[in-house]
Parts: sequence; structure tokens; C-alpha cells
Amino acid sequence: MANKVKEIWKSGKAVVNAWLAIPSGFSAEMIAQCGFDSVTVDMQHGVQDYLSMVQCFQAMDKHPITPMVRVPWNEPGIIGKVLDGGAYGVICPMVNTPQEARNLVSYAKYPPKGVRSNGPIRAGMYGTAGSYQKTANDDIVLLPMMETKTAVENMEAIFDVEGIDGVYIGPSDLGFSYGLEPKLDRTEPEILAIYEKIIKECGKRGLNPGIHCSGAEGAARAINMGFKLVTLSNEVGLMTTYAKMQVNATRKDSGGKA
Repeated sequence: MANKVKEIWKSGKAVVNAWLAIPSGFSAEMIAQCGFDSVTVDMQHGVQDYLSMVQCFQAMDKHPITPMVRVPWNEPGIIGKVLDGGAYGVICPMVNTPQEARNLVSYAKYPPKGVRSNGPIRAGMYGTAGSYQKTANDDIVLLPMMETKTAVENMEAIFDVEGIDGVYIGPSDLGFSYGLEPKLDRTEPEILAIYEKIIKECGKRGLNPGIHCSGAEGAARAINMGFKLVTLSNEVGLMTTYAKMQVNATRKDSGGKA
């Protein structure tokens, strides 16, 4: 299976990514037909587990999106397992050092580039029989998350690690680590300066910086800054934002009768 995320990057465009916190194949199926390029199942802060991840992937199969996962942590068991389950991209939280980035690459790639164990129980269905292992190392997207002051201090060394495809910014934790309020669409000059440096250093190395946003306005702004993958909130945020808007409009336009 061709990785649509990598194809979009090669074309010079940015990837628009969805985010799933709800453990529901039906929700995943609905989101997958909304025009996103990729859909990420959140196993860190969402309420997803491994079986719900697989169900989401199954529900999205007929749509031309790239299935990805944010894993709970940087450890080999879960990284190998989500890849075996069909993830074509892994976003990994709290990667703070080049060694941790090297560990991520090692866990996600087959020998000789890594130590991933062979057994793509579901991922092996992509393409023809036996072809998955031949292309997985090149096809899978690996994005360590940069979301702490320590990671920023180690930025260049992390970006120099062979095998990563870019970096994914967690704005809430990043701001939190600098003593700021945790939120997504940041405007503080010191954080924007970090973003600019990340984009510049990624550009030097042909890497693709991604970022978590709270909606279309922040995502468009991030793309115009130079980010190459943007997440539009998650399905919970999209659902509740629209629901609140509709409820408020109903109360406002009903002349005080509701």
C-alpha cells in the first residue's frame, strides 16, 4: 500500500491529519470520508485501546487515507504491535534525546535498520503476500514528538537521527514545559521562535514538521509558517465545537423561548 502521507510530502504540499480519541469504528468510518489525508488513532491521551485501534483501521480501509497511531510511549512492544495491526505512521510522545529518537527508529524498523520482530498479522494484508516486509522500512512514517524544553535543546541532534521522517509538535506540553498555560494554538513570541527554528532545521534535512492544532484557523496558519502536517483538533473537539455552536445559535435565534 502506498503511503499517501509520503506522496503528499513529495509533491511539496502539507498533510491534513485527523485525530481519533473515541474507540469507535463508526466514528472512524465517518471521519475517514471527510477529506483528510491521514487519520491518527490516539492511544496516549484518547480512550482507545489496541482492539479499538484495529476496529478503526478496519472501518477506514475503503477510504484513501493513511492510518496512523500515536502510541502511549516509546517502547518496542506497543510500537511493533501497532505496526503489525496496520499503522502506516507512528507518532511517538516525549522524545527528548537523540538516543530516544534512535530507539524509536530501531523499534519501528525491520533488520538491518532496526530490531522490529517479524509478524505483521494485519499489516501483511497490504499489498501482495510477502511484500510488506520488503517495503515497510521505507513506507512507514516515523514522527517523534517534540514537546519539552529538553527536546528543543537537543533539536539538531534529534533531527540528525537517520530514519525519522520529521517531528510532531505537541504545543500544550511544549508551552507547559516553559511555564506557560497548556493550549494548542500558541502565539507567544518565544514559542513561535521555536517553531521557526524547527521548520528551518527540518528544511535543511528534508524532514517534515507536524503540529497539533485546535481547528482550521490554526492549521492554516501553521501550514503558512511551513509545517508539513497539521492535525485539526480531534473528533471530540470537532463534534463538541459544532454542537455548542448549534445549541447557542438555537437559543439566540429562538427569541428567548429555549
